[in-house]
Amino acid sequence: MEQALDTTLTVNGQSVTRRIPARMNLVDFLREELGLTGSHVGCEHGVCGACTVRVNGEIVRGCLMLAVQADGCAVETIEGLSDSGELAKLQKAFHEKNALQCGFCTPGMLLAARDLLKRNPKPDREQIRAHISGNYCRCTGYQAIVDAIEEVVAHG
Repeated sequence: MEQALDTTLTVNGQSVTRRIPARMNLVDFLREELGLTGSHVGCEHGVCGACTVRVNGEIVRGCLMLAVQADGCAVETIEGLSDSGELAKLQKAFHEKNALQCGFCTPGMLLAARDLLKRNPKPDREQIRAHISGNYCRCTGYQAIVDAIEEVVAHG
């Protein structure tokens, strides 16, 4: 029988306490236990960025972090950041520039873009490309995504 641990974390501003299997990763916990399905499960090796969430203000790969490691942490998902309006300008630009085709990479891409703009409010095109390089997109070819982020940089 797998060990389970009592874990308390704050998810999108709400305190959550659950008995979580020790080996359950964070993205599976968010999706399966809390119904927050915006973060996707892709490669399960931390390579594609589809599972990106924010923990204590830093973006992490939800497939590489165990849910029990988030004990005492603040976790923010695409749902919480969208509801708070933090991503509104990026979401609008992604829509206008057609930077979201199938949508599978979009949540992780938006979190990576927001992380970049928090660190560097005026990145150039190369800096944008470098920062989102850890997030795979199989549909857009990245041009529209970079254009959308540039749009937010140019027009706030």
